[in-house]
Amino acid sequence: MSGQQLSNKKRQALSCTIRADSTPRHLAGWLLDGKIRQLSSGTLANRKLIVEKLIWFLKQNEQEECGSTQLKQFFAYISMGHEVEGGRWGNEANQKQVRPSTVQLYYRALHTFFLYLEAEEIVEASPFASLKPPIVREDQIQPFTASQVSALLHATTQSACPKRNRAIVLMLLDTGLRASELCGLTMRDIDFSGQKATVIGKGNKRRTVPFGRNVSRALAAYLKEDPHEDKEPLFFSWDETSSRSPMTRSGLLQLIRRLGRSAKIEATRCSPHTFRHTFAIEFLRNGGNQFTLMQILGHTQMRQTARYVALAQADIENQHRQYSPADRIKLRG
Repeated sequence: MSGQQLSNKKRQALSCTIRADSTPRHLAGWLLDGKIRQLSSGTLANRKLIVEKLIWFLKQNEQEECGSTQLKQFFAYISMGHEVEGGRWGNEANQKQVRPSTVQLYYRALHTFFLYLEAEEIVEASPFASLKPPIVREDQIQPFTASQVSALLHATTQSACPKRNRAIVLMLLDTGLRASELCGLTMRDIDFSGQKATVIGKGNKRRTVPFGRNVSRALAAYLKEDPHEDKEPLFFSWDETSSRSPMTRSGLLQLIRRLGRSAKIEATRCSPHTFRHTFAIEFLRNGGNQFTLMQILGHTQMRQTARYVALAQADIENQHRQYSPADRIKLRG
């Protein structure tokens, strides 16, 4: 191979990379582009967090550029970083293996980031052309049982903010809201007379989600004890100084985990998303329509709802096999 060919090959490889020290500047441009396109605050915050993790990784490993090689190393670190001394991201609390869906989340965000860089002609081509996406198999949906829900509700009575926490548990159970949607609720979003909430879902899309009498009563009890202004968030967190701030997704997750430990729930993952699974499956088991469920959950495609339908249908078929009227009688002949 001639020197000219080697030079061209090297130039082609470099066209898919950026300088590591330029990444913060490119991140600022990407976030500005997202604001102009009116992406949701949640999407922008997620993008910022993921690229900042990449910047941290590049600095820790003294990398001068970022291309396909560094990205492969970064995705491997996300998967295996819990084994590193000191924990993932240098945090001793992060010593658990992440789910494949978390790696996929990072992959998608950074893929979009480099597509932006390519569109802005900062790179000639995205390095993701040579990066295969992670394989993510569907998690087996394991909803809460009725006894587990009862245990969680009892655990709220022993918690630091019992009325707030009871309202949160019942609202998650009765609406199937995503964690970000529940944390984003303000007082203005709640219609008590109509027993419904206006939420901002993925893609900044608004939808109306109904809730029942028990949720309405729990919210009323919570707000009677802690009155809110009209524009304030519906749910607050309290820190060690007793000052309150809007509840975050991380704060909500930690709350549900604490309640799960108090309720001694071990076989089922205690997270806001498990309530979403539970709502969907119970809604269908109780005779709810799958198209209505699709609207309540804020799904844009039926295939997203179909896995709940399949699980509920399997439960119905199992119940029929167990309690079939014709099979439970003795027939002559």
